[in-house]
Amino acid sequence: MQRMGMVLGLKPEKVTEYVRLHADVWPDVLTMISACNIKNYSIYLKQPENLLFSTFEYHGTDYAADMAKMAADPRTQEWWAVCMPCQEPLPTRKEGEWWATMDEVFHHD
Repeated sequence: MQRMGMVLGLKPEKVTEYVRLHADVWPDVLTMISACNIKNYSIYLKQPENLLFSTFEYHGTDYAADMAKMAADPRTQEWWAVCMPCQEPLPTRKEGEWWATMDEVFHHD
């Protein structure tokens, strides 16, 4: 299992919409998340900075393949099309990233 942490900006004028969307995530999107070996997935919002922090556990063996599977799913693509206009990627993210990955510096079970 691999723990993941990522960060992303949220446009101030889209906070209410983003929170509303995630209060009722489409069932097909949740099914795909699970099918791609992601468990214990949470997104947190830090205001007033409007930063989103996501954390999840990846329980698969090929993260790139699972992420490609998710990205190819039409329903997930529709969900992203609704959510992405709310988001503001960090200028310091790595090339090809939308959510900026973070390094784990501490964990305690």
